[in-house]
Amino acid sequence: MRKLVPLVVDALLVILFCAIGRRSHEEAVLAGLLKTVWPFAIGLAIGWVIAVSVARRTSGEPGRAGQFDGTAVWPVGVLVWLGTLCGGMLLRVISGQGTAFSFIIVAACVLALFLLGWRAAIKAIN
Repeated sequence: MRKLVPLVVDALLVILFCAIGRRSHEEAVLAGLLKTVWPFAIGLAIGWVIAVSVARRTSGEPGRAGQFDGTAVWPVGVLVWLGTLCGGMLLRVISGQGTAFSFIIVAACVLALFLLGWRAAIKAIN
C-alpha cells in the first residue's frame, strides 16, 4: 500500500494542474475536467510504467520490489514528469485539443514543479 502513495500523489497533482488550467481560462472546472485530465493521466501512467521498468532493469535483481523508490527525483520523478508531459501533449494533438507552444512551456514548468517538487521536498526533509 505504501508503494502506491507516490502514484496517488502524482495523480492528484495532475488533476490539480488540469483544474487550475481550466479555472485560469474561465472554463467550467468540474464539467470539462475529465476531457482535460485524460491525456495527462494516460501520460502519467506511461511515465510510471517506464520508471518501474527502468528501476527493475537497474536493480540487479529483476522483480525485486524493495529496490523501487517512487519518491526518488532521479530517475523516477524525471521519467514520470517526461511521460506525463510528452504523453499528455501527444494525446492532446491526436484528440484535437490545443497544444500551443506557450501551453507546452507552461505545462512543462508546472508539471515539473508539481511532480519533481514534492519529491525534492521529501528528500530534503528526510
